[in-house]
Amino acid sequence: MDRPSPAPPIVGIVRRLAPGIGAAALVALVASLAAPLIAPLVPIPAMVLALVIGIAAHSVVSTPRYEEGLAFCVKKLLRCAVALLGLRIALGDIVALGLATALLVVVAMFATILAGFAMARALGQRPEYGALAGAATAVCGASATLATASVLPAYKGKEADIAFVVVAVNALSTLAMLAYPPIAALAGLDATTTGVMLGATIHDVAQVVGAGYAVSEEAGNSAVVVKLFRVFLLLPVVLAIGWWFARAASGGPERARVPAPVFAYVFLALVVLNSAMAGVPALAPVWEPIRALMIHASTAGLLVAIGALGLTTSVAAIAALGWRHVATVSATTLVILAIVVAALAAASPARSF
Repeated sequence: MDRPSPAPPIVGIVRRLAPGIGAAALVALVASLAAPLIAPLVPIPAMVLALVIGIAAHSVVSTPRYEEGLAFCVKKLLRCAVALLGLRIALGDIVALGLATALLVVVAMFATILAGFAMARALGQRPEYGALAGAATAVCGASATLATASVLPAYKGKEADIAFVVVAVNALSTLAMLAYPPIAALAGLDATTTGVMLGATIHDVAQVVGAGYAVSEEAGNSAVVVKLFRVFLLLPVVLAIGWWFARAASGGPERARVPAPVFAYVFLALVVLNSAMAGVPALAPVWEPIRALMIHASTAGLLVAIGALGLTTSVAAIAALGWRHVATVSATTLVILAIVVAALAAASPARSF
């Protein structure tokens, strides 16, 4: 009697991953469909909505059956989605910023990340939370939070910290979208400089676009380019934070092994590819549909990954986070705002930015 042949290894892997991936994908789908429907009442981005829905459904999937698939989404799928963000950036746009603006953005981001570590230490929090808060406010909100989390060591409460930062930076970005244009006006900034200020200080891309184009087309264009420069700097930020924690774990810089997240290098390679393609107009009819498809894949991947993060995070864990978490992420937000506004206001009469 012939014995049935064993299933191929790939089939076993799919069976283990399918429940968790399916649950996260369902959360992402519901969030993407619900976000535009509720936008007239409560303008919540689909990514934040996916996180909230996932947290609400945590108890439904808190069984071993879903664990492996959810872990795959939070780790592997997330990295692929972040890597594809490189397709949104062209080096030509970054060069067009000018040296002074680029230096201002770099200095403000560096100070913001240091402020995250300093606040966490002053308030008795884990340095990993300071890294999450600093990177999220310095770079690009939720995407930077997730990318930074991938190079941080595991610790108790990590998922709750990530979820809190994602929600907090979105709330602060929404507030900034309304409050920052009047601040720019009070500081005497012109349209272009206002765009630089908005792009250099608001955390999430969507709110940068909303705030910039609400002022003027000139401000909007300037804000988007500056914001994309901050996204471009996601690579060195993630590598530097990963190296810092590797150094601490190994006992010193001479023994630290610098982490080499493949997704970060893929991100950089795609920036270069996208920049090269911009210089070959003849290939645009072929390249642009491919690029658009991969950008959509990146957005979908981030949605699924953050849905999975929500599904692995309990309401109790979020509720246990106190005022210190709010204080840290608020402080980093104020640091980057103060540095950028002060520098631009001081330079505005000469219009050197």
